[in-house]
Amino acid sequence: MKNLFGFDLGGTKIEGVVLPTATSTSPLARLRLPTESAQGYEHIIGQIVKLKDQLVAETGISPEVVGICTPGTYDPITRLQKNSNTTCLNNKPFLDDLTAALGVPVRMANDANCFALAEARLGSVAAWNPEAELVFGIIMGTGVGGGLVVHGKVVNGAMGIAGEWGHNFLDNSGGSCYCGRSGCVETVLAGPSLERYYAQLSGKTLKLKAIMDLAETGDAHAIKVKERLIAYFGKAVGVLINILDPQAIVIGGGVGNLDFLYTDGVKEAEKYLFNSRLDTRFFKPSLGDSAGVFGAAMLWS
Repeated sequence: MKNLFGFDLGGTKIEGVVLPTATSTSPLARLRLPTESAQGYEHIIGQIVKLKDQLVAETGISPEVVGICTPGTYDPITRLQKNSNTTCLNNKPFLDDLTAALGVPVRMANDANCFALAEARLGSVAAWNPEAELVFGIIMGTGVGGGLVVHGKVVNGAMGIAGEWGHNFLDNSGGSCYCGRSGCVETVLAGPSLERYYAQLSGKTLKLKAIMDLAETGDAHAIKVKERLIAYFGKAVGVLINILDPQAIVIGGGVGNLDFLYTDGVKEAEKYLFNSRLDTRFFKPSLGDSAGVFGAAMLWS
């Protein structure tokens, strides 16, 4: 399919793109509008329609289908949106309402799935092996999410939660999670969780980058944060690999920028494998902030 329309719905902005083909990273058009979520659910839908009209005006091309990357998840049973930090979307028939407003069929996936799809087919994993059978995308930033791509297609699952690695149980020391449970991967490995751990040790509030810089100078508290990240990253990823056995894992988000995850973290994961060696390849993403909107555009391809 040519002329792929994709939208990335974020908390502060909506980005739209028109790709000429499913193998192109050179858009025919790429535009943004503010989300303005404080103005409500219907306003967000109106902003997406407005952005679609602007893309049509710029390219002279009308979409036959549209893909959209969203915060949260579409529940295929209830047909409602859930788990979205743009809370006005939750418990709303967002897919059905957006389809009606745009007048064309819409496919929807969450941000981690779109990230994984784009990196598997256009980004760092594709540069290594565009035929990789199973790719898992991790987002480790203010939260922890995951997306699963098999044979170049997003896997959503029976409940729409395939790949939600961030809400597996990891360790009680993480404390309570916004999801209502305790000790989730997110409560241990997300950036704010690591910053909170440093504050508990030191009595000081610092951003993660500053903490990691201190670890390099020998700061004892910062070193403990780094060791905690490596140890629990290895444990969480080892379980993931045992279940899925992916050819590649690509790690996005601010925490994913830490180089030692790809050396010390990967070595730690080997301890938990049901195998004598670790063949899964680990990659940093190469598409930057384009991954979400490119992945959305590729949902129909």
